Amino acid sequence: MSAARRAVRVHVPATSANLGPGFDTLGIALAYGDEVTATTREEPGASVTVSGVGEGEVATDESNLVVQAAAHVFRSLGREMPGLELNAENRIPHGRGMGSSGSAIVAGVMIAAGLLESDPDDPIELTEEQLLAYATELEGHPDNVAPALFGGLTIAWTNETGPRFKRLMVHRGVAPLVLVPSFTMSTRLARSLQPAQVPHEDAVFNVSRSALLIAALTQSPELLLEATEDRLHQNYRGEAMPATRDLIGELRDAGYPAVVSGAGPSVLVLTDGPAERQAAADLVAERHPDWRVLILAVDSKGATVEAIPADPVR
Repeated sequence: MSAARRAVRVHVPATSANLGPGFDTLGIALAYGDEVTATTREEPGASVTVSGVGEGEVATDESNLVVQAAAHVFRSLGREMPGLELNAENRIPHGRGMGSSGSAIVAGVMIAAGLLESDPDDPIELTEEQLLAYATELEGHPDNVAPALFGGLTIAWTNETGPRFKRLMVHRGVAPLVLVPSFTMSTRLARSLQPAQVPHEDAVFNVSRSALLIAALTQSPELLLEATEDRLHQNYRGEAMPATRDLIGELRDAGYPAVVSGAGPSVLVLTDGPAERQAAADLVAERHPDWRVLILAVDSKGATVEAIPADPVR
């Protein structure tokens, strides 16, 4: 008798990492995400149908990043991954600094978690620590995958036991705005532009601003402009994306807390309330109509997975 088909649906939010001074440490989840449905099948391997962002561009076989991440979890637990049919509805822009690769990895990890938990013969429930560890093993660092997994504002770090995180609730007054250009930026290139060492005074400056940023995001949004100042990475990357650098400078000169979103080239504006956010959006729409304006909320849930009825075999 053939095994019954099972299906899970996963939703994963976009993210923005660094947030100015919190390089490789701070990240925030945004209410704008991808949804992937995975259905088991008897035939081994995987096939992927993509709609939305990446349609006709991303891999649709086992080399797809979502499939690779799911396979990594099954392999790490010594289990055989079932054959899979994936249907991905993508919204997160690729190569724009909104965590698309991290979100794809998290989608695969969550698909594996959902299928393992619903295994009728030998169910396994993964812990938060395991989810973060598997995602970080593939992403390389936890600052994007932590908010994608757990939502809200996350502080991520690594110790001798592996990646760790602390999730914090963002003050309800914080109103994010993301500005997306038509051009992309390679994360690898962006990271290569930073020096191996920075001046002592710059390091002290960023420590102070990172601490202040936690307070601004959780308690005092009126401090966001000063709290998002950075001397550790954004200036070094500016020459590679001058349009991003110039837009950030223009917004900050006008009093809006703008930073590079992740590795760029998108811009994240962490405004103090909807009125300030709308004013910033209007400024960009008027002066830079080629930039896409996304008025978003903070995603407080993070990645979710639910078992759904599987379509019968046709």
